Amino acid sequence: MSDTGTGEAVATDGGEEGDATAGGPPGERNVAIACQGGGSHTAFTAGVLETLLTEVDWERKCELVGISGTSGGAFNALAAWYGLVTEGPERSVELLGELWDALSAKEGTDRAVNSWLTALNRLEKSGFPFPQVSPYDVPGDELGKQRIRDALEGCIDFDAIPPLCGRESPELVVGTVDVNGGVFETFTNEDVTVEAVLASAAVPDLFEAVELHGHAHWDGLFSQNPPVYDLMHQPPGRKPDELWVVQINPQEVEEVPTSTLEINDRRNELSGNISLNQELGFIERVNDWVEAGKLPAEEFTHTEIRRIEMGQRYDSATKIDRDPAFIGDLMTNGREAAGEFLAEER
Repeated sequence: MSDTGTGEAVATDGGEEGDATAGGPPGERNVAIACQGGGSHTAFTAGVLETLLTEVDWERKCELVGISGTSGGAFNALAAWYGLVTEGPERSVELLGELWDALSAKEGTDRAVNSWLTALNRLEKSGFPFPQVSPYDVPGDELGKQRIRDALEGCIDFDAIPPLCGRESPELVVGTVDVNGGVFETFTNEDVTVEAVLASAAVPDLFEAVELHGHAHWDGLFSQNPPVYDLMHQPPGRKPDELWVVQINPQEVEEVPTSTLEINDRRNELSGNISLNQELGFIERVNDWVEAGKLPAEEFTHTEIRRIEMGQRYDSATKIDRDPAFIGDLMTNGREAAGEFLAEER
């Protein structure tokens, strides 16, 4: 059970204890990692992945069979995956750092605009009346989208992704929602283009929808946050024995929100967790059926669910805050949370 009011990073265990680094049972365990979205808060996930990728014994103890992400979580999943399949964990760490450095507001004008937008967002969520403006009516939409595109393409060679995909590579999954059809849509492996990642981060009140396959897509926070289904449906021998969920939105809070800002924050957190908890609940149900012998063992396996949660709560307005110091603090928090997670394993 996590304590979301302490301001400390928290690692929680959703099942039986194991050991991802030393002293565990012989043989490899298949691990899949799912990275929840949450704007700038997902810099926390970058710190988590840095530690997991470099401190887990992926050669002898575990095999990474898949990694998924939504919105900012998709940025992290992509950078981690690309580094792993090209050069290895150290390259993943470098790419995660380079990507968040490129996304941060470092220049004077950019820093001023970032501070202004964050403050404006906080005022709006506190109930201050502001006129609603569609992203289709302002030029800032394309500027912001281009900034993200430049950052992604500066770190990832998207043309190189298709030949890197294969049975030996982890499954790569990015989540979006089909605006026209009203259904979840995931992009996997060679279908993960820069447009797909941009679509996963296209927050409706900030960015225009991204057109893919003849229909519009919005931020994956409205769908699978993060995608889990695709990670679980893999060929025999690649099915995850453990699912590690990097969770940005706190599952529990101690006090009932009463102010307008607190209510908006909790609504944001709950909406970001709904699809995740539904998918995890289904996995737990399948686990029960497997243990009861109601499903064929050659097709279905028990999957342990484990969460790494961001212990410190920030108001939802800061999900657009790209201040370098804030990003750095989140990444440090992520490293600490992953360290606690692995320490509990030992």
